[in-house]
Amino acid sequence: MTIVLPQSVAALVARASEPEFSAWRRNIVRLGGCTNPIHLVGAATVYDTTTGAALLSYGSDVFGGRLLTACGNRRATVCPTCSAVYRADTYQLVRAGLVGGKEVPEAVSGHPRVFATLTAPGFGPVHTRRERDGCVLPCRPRRVGDCCPHAAPAGCRERHSADDPRLGEPLCPRCYDYAGAALWHAFAGRLWHRFGLELRREVARRAGLSRTEFGEDARLSYAKVAEYQRRGLVHFHGVIRLDGPDGPDSDTPAWGTVPLLVDSVRAVVGRVSLTAPGARVIGPRVLRFGAQVDVRPVTSYRRDAGERPASAATVAGYIAKYATKGAESAGAVDGRIRHSRDMVMLPVRAHVLRMISTCWWLGGLPEFEPLGLRRWAHMLGYGGHFSSKSRRYSTTLTALRRARTDHRAEQQRASLGLADRPTVMVGQWRYAGRGYSPEAALLAASVREGGASHGA
Repeated sequence: MTIVLPQSVAALVARASEPEFSAWRRNIVRLGGCTNPIHLVGAATVYDTTTGAALLSYGSDVFGGRLLTACGNRRATVCPTCSAVYRADTYQLVRAGLVGGKEVPEAVSGHPRVFATLTAPGFGPVHTRRERDGCVLPCRPRRVGDCCPHAAPAGCRERHSADDPRLGEPLCPRCYDYAGAALWHAFAGRLWHRFGLELRREVARRAGLSRTEFGEDARLSYAKVAEYQRRGLVHFHGVIRLDGPDGPDSDTPAWGTVPLLVDSVRAVVGRVSLTAPGARVIGPRVLRFGAQVDVRPVTSYRRDAGERPASAATVAGYIAKYATKGAESAGAVDGRIRHSRDMVMLPVRAHVLRMISTCWWLGGLPEFEPLGLRRWAHMLGYGGHFSSKSRRYSTTLTALRRARTDHRAEQQRASLGLADRPTVMVGQWRYAGRGYSPEAALLAASVREGGASHGA
């Protein structure tokens, strides 16, 4: 009987018989299952900085012609392996700004901190799942017979399951303000920036200080993440911390308290607004945050589940979780839309398609062209950062990556017997493509599966 192997399996079997198979395999396995690696071609030499002698040289030919390096993509839908690393780094970054570590003093844990959630406004009623004391409530109870201007039911008495595909869908698509939603996304980043400015002014006012005096006495720092809801709009979750004038290295002034910070956040959110362009085309739009605002003090330790404050570990984990997600969590796509004809075959639900189409339509009008709505149509109009922080909040992702790179370099030096010698590496590498051959993809998938099974 003749056994016909799949092409990828046959190619892997053939590769295993080649002399350089071990080096080729190591080149892939060390990436941990990265789905779309970057190919580099070149060479490097390790020199002794004392004598100038060349101690070690290697080139991409050692790895089958190309050196592979991880893609580093943050989105879990694109590369689960690299997104896991990004998530872990974000967790460490946020946590360090709450309890110290990573060159942030531990005294920062005594500074006033709050965990704030700023929501998007409503652009029309959507199906939702509401619970109270463990019981699922009717979606949107209204009197029987109540209808919108388009004769669609104004309410919904169903108790939706968690996987109901109608969740997030408008009760009446014709009543939903898709243009307003697209513009809100286009300006959401600017609204957050305006919120930060107004919050500094509000805290200074409550402390009885001028803006100049506030800058000499205190500093506000933050770390935030954007999370897509089922209805296709982002929420901002952010840690906001009140420090002394030099950031986490200086003590908070005596007037700086958690209640003052909580009250200031609540007071400012309702005042922040921007006027959208294009009023002559689609009517006036004043863009604001939603009425639902959640502000919780952050503790340095875990509280019981029923208590209101959030622990530092919980907050860091929450922000890190959403740092690796994008619009695909709301049912959108993770690739840019190049042509209008591409929207015909998009595997998305009707509500998301309407949001994408609205971004495309508005982006083609001169009044909205500077907003780049067509460029960000696949993100439903949101082109801002998914995770960001102020300069003095904590360490940086770059510093964390550098520390990891240095650690691996030390391990490599030790394995080569060079741990006690001062060395420098000089190399030249150039980009040579990305991705896997069929047999390499098969090996990477097995590594990725093995890592997932080990983590489980």
